[in-house]
Amino acid sequence: MKIGFIGLGIMGKPMSRHLLRAGYELIVLERNRAAGELVAEGVTAAPTPKAVAERSDIVITMLPNSPQVREVVLGPDGIIEGAPRGSVVIDMSSIAPLVSQEIARELEKAGVDMLDAPVSGGQPKAIEGTLSVMVGGKEEVFDRCYDVMKTMAASVVRTGEIGAGNVTKLANQIMVAIHLAAMSEALVLASKAGVQPELVFQAIRGGLAGSTVLEAKAPLVLDRKFDPGFRLNLHMKDLHNVLETSHEVGVPLPLTAQVMEMMQALKADGMGERDHGSLVQFYEKLAKVEVKR
Repeated sequence: MKIGFIGLGIMGKPMSRHLLRAGYELIVLERNRAAGELVAEGVTAAPTPKAVAERSDIVITMLPNSPQVREVVLGPDGIIEGAPRGSVVIDMSSIAPLVSQEIARELEKAGVDMLDAPVSGGQPKAIEGTLSVMVGGKEEVFDRCYDVMKTMAASVVRTGEIGAGNVTKLANQIMVAIHLAAMSEALVLASKAGVQPELVFQAIRGGLAGSTVLEAKAPLVLDRKFDPGFRLNLHMKDLHNVLETSHEVGVPLPLTAQVMEMMQALKADGMGERDHGSLVQFYEKLAKVEVKR
């Protein structure tokens, strides 16, 4: 099976490597900075999304947001111009659900199926091949593409028709954002009260307050490591999509809105390219204390 992959960033590059190691023939967009590195490992490069699609049974996109996905799929020299009838586009980006549905409708006119399949787990799990994938689309298309997605993931779950994958990802990003805020509040309180935050972490991690977010982010905060595994700017993009979708369907999300404003404050302080775990620094600035070992 030939697989096209467009979007070789901090997530896409390790994801594409898992496909290569699994024995799939891989075609990537040559203008991506990482393409040369992958070509040296046996990947084929093509000059446009159209050219990638022409050579592929499945095209995977892993791009920053809705406008980039729309442009790559539907724009000039886009995937839609080259994809053979019966092929599949799997968009693994995190974008607005309504945009996924719009793109899927246009692809369907060209005889091309689509899955929206955003992921959770950040760069570490992309490297490990243990991402969680949330998928929307036709069940028969999901079944046909399951093994491809499972190559990059520990969990691949279909949650409904097209758009449902991104709705699920929005729910995921709400919970991650609020967990990060709760963790930050707790560790800043402990530090300001004179209790070692590392011992607080060890004490609560096995109880009801324990979470994957706590396990992944608390050690990095304690070590003052804010290099991006998942950039604050990207989480803000997701929360923008969350709030936009919530307004469309009539659901108030007061906690999400508050965390979004905290992240906006950090971005204003020049921290947008740091890891989203840097949310702790919003609280540190208010409390005039630093969380560290």
